[in-house]
Amino acid sequence: MSWWHRLTGGTPGRDGSSRAPNYLAEAIELEARGDYSNALTSYRLALRERPDDPRVLQNIAIAFSKTAQPEEAIRHYRRALEIEPSLAGAHYGLAFLLLKRAETAGCAAHLEAFLRTTKRDAESAPFVAHAERTLAALSGEAPGPDDLAPHARDAWADTHAHPDDDPSFTDRNTGPAEPGPGR
Repeated sequence: MSWWHRLTGGTPGRDGSSRAPNYLAEAIELEARGDYSNALTSYRLALRERPDDPRVLQNIAIAFSKTAQPEEAIRHYRRALEIEPSLAGAHYGLAFLLLKRAETAGCAAHLEAFLRTTKRDAESAPFVAHAERTLAALSGEAPGPDDLAPHARDAWADTHAHPDDDPSFTDRNTGPAEPGPGR
């Protein structure tokens, strides 16, 4: 049953049960199909049910990032981190949004927090490496995009993409440590 049908008073289920809707699962499914507007609506409904759930807040932040609403994304990442300061995925996503705003000190702080809080395993390795490369570039230890020749700048950008542009950055419950379709 669609969120709109439930919202406008449709029957609760095919079997007549009054099973509560799972707005978070619905939002993730809608987002996976590229329906960000409806996904954000479902995320907001999930947040209404669980206002202090940092994973719902992180999911909303990612969806706002994908809909080119960085200020809203930043606000939701920060709220998630107020509730759960060790939420690695929120540190990672917030770091790259801050980098896009040229807030390098904030970016570095969140990348360092990400590196302190993320699991170190094969699945998180690409994200850890990306965070380490970005930190090195920010500190001047490694070349950043402005230090490279134009043809090398594109290659640097390909390896330093924003996490929301990375198709493997899809895990919404645990952050980048466990990429994949399951959230």
